[in-house]
Amino acid sequence: MFVDIAKIHIKAGDGGDGAVAFHREKYVASGGPDGGDGGRGGNIVFVADDNLSTLADFRYKRKYKAAKGENGRGGRQNGKKAEDLVIRVPRGTLVKEAESGRILADISDKTPVVVAKGGKGGWGNPHFATPTRQTPRFAKPGQPGEEYEVQLELKLLADVGIVGFPNVGKSTLISVVSEAKPIIANYHFTTITPVLGVVRMGEGSSFVMADIPGLIEGAGDGLGLGHQFLRHVERCRMLVHMVDVSGSEGRDPREDFRIINEELAKFDPELAKRPMIVAGNKCDLTDDETVEDFRKFIEDQGYKFFPIMAAISYEVEPLLKEIQEQLSKLPPITVYEPEPAPLPSEADIEKREVRVENHDGIFFVEADWLLRILRTIDFSDSDSLQYFQRVLIGSGVIDALKDAGINEGDTVSMYDFEFDFVE
Repeated sequence: MFVDIAKIHIKAGDGGDGAVAFHREKYVASGGPDGGDGGRGGNIVFVADDNLSTLADFRYKRKYKAAKGENGRGGRQNGKKAEDLVIRVPRGTLVKEAESGRILADISDKTPVVVAKGGKGGWGNPHFATPTRQTPRFAKPGQPGEEYEVQLELKLLADVGIVGFPNVGKSTLISVVSEAKPIIANYHFTTITPVLGVVRMGEGSSFVMADIPGLIEGAGDGLGLGHQFLRHVERCRMLVHMVDVSGSEGRDPREDFRIINEELAKFDPELAKRPMIVAGNKCDLTDDETVEDFRKFIEDQGYKFFPIMAAISYEVEPLLKEIQEQLSKLPPITVYEPEPAPLPSEADIEKREVRVENHDGIFFVEADWLLRILRTIDFSDSDSLQYFQRVLIGSGVIDALKDAGINEGDTVSMYDFEFDFVE
């Protein structure tokens, strides 16, 4: 079964805890704090695997969790960082945050992409030693790893997409111009999964063509498997619109052309603007006058028209040369950039749960929601800092610090960010 969309839960590893320990050695009195730092938690890493062509594996396993970092030990021994968890997906897979639809990664090349970062290891007690606090009996716990509910969407990476009604000859064309071996038969929806083929145009010149399963009226609204098929056209640099000019299925080729174009525009208005060539197939089943009338209809709308007989490769070469020429002038295949996490609106900030612990005058603040905000703050930017200050006030963090007995000048520690408290 071809599966091109899946939903999974990913959880990066938590950081290991810092250790509380003191140096103990014969003839060495008061050796001082000696605890090591915790190790970093494992990342969740996505990698493209060309041996995979669907997301079917994710139907059976939906939860992925990386290992926790090792805790620190005495003797200033830092914990070992955890191994990353590598998730292999087909090339062209988009990783989106399920709830918001925000793009986290586009797995389009061999470069591994960290989608969820492991938590940093906590500090051991030597980090908290000062001239006035020489025996700190506390350490920092490790930070939690990032956690997401993500949706995986496979969007094929092809230079050219062949679109059209079922049984117009799309599979036949890709079978004669490439090494692809689609199923070909004289009935509708023979092709139920997209098929990729490499078209070689001489030494050092080639392009990837995709046979998109037949579309029907209403595909843009999801009728049939419309959305599932149209998703794979979105990355194509140009389209070849194949039409049965003979009307052998009892349909009007002009109406076929109009309907498919409307469905493309309905699914994504950008698809309607994509460069397009029209191939009129099955010319042997009609007369020259019909073909020329259809040519005029297409050319009047500004498209180039190529009459072909795909089954015997008749006039296919001029079509391929035109595709090659147009591709040489077009930008590369679309690669989606990750979208930054939006900052929560100040109007949405309300009192939230927060934990404050006082250890020898250092006030540790912990809250899962606060860690997510900290990761979006640029502490070198004044506007970002002012936003963060308003969040601390509006969410009740400042009130919680005051309730815990903080005084001006005391140190506030929020994960890996520290500052002196000033009223």
